[in-house]
Formats: sequence, structure tokens, C-alpha cells
Amino acid sequence: MTEKSVAPAFDALDYKIIQHLHDNGRATATSIAVRTGADVRTVRNRISRLISLGAIRVTAIADPSSFGYQTAADIFLQVDSKKEPELIQRFLSMTEVSYVAYGSGSGEISLEVRFKNNAELREFLVHTLSGIPGVISIRHTLVPQILKNIDEWMPGDGDFNITEPVQVATLEPVKKNHKASPK
Repeated sequence: MTEKSVAPAFDALDYKIIQHLHDNGRATATSIAVRTGADVRTVRNRISRLISLGAIRVTAIADPSSFGYQTAADIFLQVDSKKEPELIQRFLSMTEVSYVAYGSGSGEISLEVRFKNNAELREFLVHTLSGIPGVISIRHTLVPQILKNIDEWMPGDGDFNITEPVQVATLEPVKKNHKASPK
């Protein structure tokens, strides 16, 4: 009998917390609690749960252009499927490579690479990759501008158990309802 994977349920508060951390990865549980109207302990527990489930990672993302990497390319490789595991390990260790994935067929590998200029990219394509035993063919495309990157992606509100519209765009604190005292 095979075990079924059950996706954890996420709700509107999870969505708000993720959105606030997405906007500011350094936001504190206290500031998120103020902005969402939730208890600070609840926010801390939810953040811990989201991290432990692997739903979010709190990390620093280096901007390649800040370090002089102006050239990006997607590379599609056909490799000897018998050498695929060792090639994957080799590509994972290369500092030029920012992304490694399997393609849909056996022996297909996709890479995203970053270089300081086109000459470095050409050197990598013509001499480095073509000289690796097991690499059969190389196709590539230059990426002149990335319009949306993984650090900008968010799951849609349909991925959360949300029954009413959630407003998270504002960073203004949520005002709690207080009954006016009689005069």
C-alpha cells in the first residue's frame, strides 16, 4: 500500500504572514501581529510551522547585478543518462550555475547561469561545457532581462483556505474593533 501525501492546510493568517515576510523578510513577529491583528505568539508559532513544513524559507538572496554579473543564460543539455548523477553533482558545484533541474526526458538537464560578460558565457559554452565527458549537446538562450524571479513568486489565494477577500497590500496596522463607551 502506498502512502498518500497530504498537503497541509493554510489559511488567511498564513497568507498574510507569508505576504508580510515576502515584502520584508526581516519583519518581526510583533510587527506582523500588529499589521494582521493576530496575537504575537500565534504569529511566531505560525512562522515556525511554515518554516518546519518547508512552506517558506527565510533567507538572503544575492542580487547578481550587485556583484557585476550582467549576463544570464538558460542552457539546455542533452547528456549521457548513465553519467547524469555525476554531471548533476558537477553542475551543482559550479559557481556560475544558479539553477539546475532535470528536463522532462532521460538525459535532459536545464541550467541557469550567470556571468559578468558575454565573453565569459562564450568561454563556458565553447570550452567548459563542451569539454565535459557525457555532455552530448548544448542549446542556450540569452536572458536579457528577468521579469519575474523565484523570489517574487507567491502562491495564489486559492492555495489557502480563505473564505473572504484578504487585504494584505497595506502595511498599515489593522485596527481592532472597540466598542465606543457610552457618554
